[in-house]
Amino acid sequence: MHNPRSGGFSHGIPRQSDGRHEQLPTIDTPTHADPPAAPEPPRTDWRSGYRDVLRNGEFRALWLSHALSMTSNYLLNIAVAVLVYQRTDSALVTGLTLALTFLPPLVAGPLLSGLADLFPRRRVMIVSDVVRAVLVIAMSIPGLPLPVIWLLLFCSVMPTIPFGAARAALLTQITQGERFVAGSTLINITSQVGSLVGLAVGGLVISLLDVRPTVFCNGLTFLLSATIVTLGVRPRPAPEPQDAERPTLWQITRQGPRLVFTDPRLRTLALLAWLAGCYIVPYGVATPMAAEIGGGPATAGMIMASPAIGAIIGGFPLTRLVPPPLRTHLLGLLAILASLPLTVWILKPPLWAMVLLLVVSGMAASYQFVANATFVLCAPSTGRGVAFGLVAAGLQVAQGIGIAVASFLVEHVGTHLVVTLAGLIGTLGAVALAFPWSRLSAGAVDMMHGAD
Repeated sequence: MHNPRSGGFSHGIPRQSDGRHEQLPTIDTPTHADPPAAPEPPRTDWRSGYRDVLRNGEFRALWLSHALSMTSNYLLNIAVAVLVYQRTDSALVTGLTLALTFLPPLVAGPLLSGLADLFPRRRVMIVSDVVRAVLVIAMSIPGLPLPVIWLLLFCSVMPTIPFGAARAALLTQITQGERFVAGSTLINITSQVGSLVGLAVGGLVISLLDVRPTVFCNGLTFLLSATIVTLGVRPRPAPEPQDAERPTLWQITRQGPRLVFTDPRLRTLALLAWLAGCYIVPYGVATPMAAEIGGGPATAGMIMASPAIGAIIGGFPLTRLVPPPLRTHLLGLLAILASLPLTVWILKPPLWAMVLLLVVSGMAASYQFVANATFVLCAPSTGRGVAFGLVAAGLQVAQGIGIAVASFLVEHVGTHLVVTLAGLIGTLGAVALAFPWSRLSAGAVDMMHGAD
């Protein structure tokens, strides 16, 4: 976390003794002596957030578990797509299979994210991974009908919602203040790296192991993830309810939308996150975009990878070099810059310019890392799971809708017009949110660094 002096405000980091021993003065009249002063706690420089959080064994366990899950997600998508294509020889059916992965958040987001506020969060993560492992391993059974594969795939995505909600809420109990921001950023950057690794090595792994063994081994990685959390994260009780009576899952589920949309800070942060549905469009139409400029799969791969590379490049400087108040205040401006480069597509840029513009867009889109951490820390501790799960599900749905609408429009107009339109909508939406956020950011900083 940031130094409380350098940032001008308290970051809410628990102070620890630096191990120095102070010699107490000799007092001739002990009956009137003041009690000895406690040693002054060391100041924590906000720039040391990454170093501090990486020293935490529980965080390292969460981080490794997330890395395994994310890489396995992308590998599973590729493996199932190949499996379905081998069975049907239909690109349309294969595309519909992948589209299924965007639908579970519609159900799991509102209904299952509350599990992270009802049960111990470590237990929610472990059970989610075990359930997912069973479902994925079942997909490797030979001879399954296609509808059964679709059902298993749909159900296997649902545990990712309570898993992510529990992980985000549990991270606030393991790390605080700027350490949480650093840890959350590392996890988000790992997601970007995991997407690149999964896409890069997925085809190689399938070619070496064949499809069904790949799916089976993929299921085992979720068991490994559950084992890491079991051994590396200590048990903690379920969140204490604000009322004497523990709420039901339905009550927690109903609380989620009210919690997010009645708080102006949480509402604005959620809408800033959902703007990703606009600047995800180049990723979704990468293949026809590459075809329009005479490229093939390699060109499409470059287009798809560019935003993730930009996010990795931009994420560390934003959270490592920019002081917390300024970083949080810049969320609105960065959201504008994430969509603005897409408006240049009206000029039909060449490939090198596309890649450069998408890297810039990805760098600006790293504001999502800060918005993510700010949202979690501003949410009340007893509702963090359901609030995070709701917004995370909304983010996936927004991306799915953005890709679906763009794919439909590309059939009727060129990709350059579709991408330009997405950039224009995203830019205008970000401008509309940047003004209220400029008034809310200071209060959000105070809330996030006073979070329990």
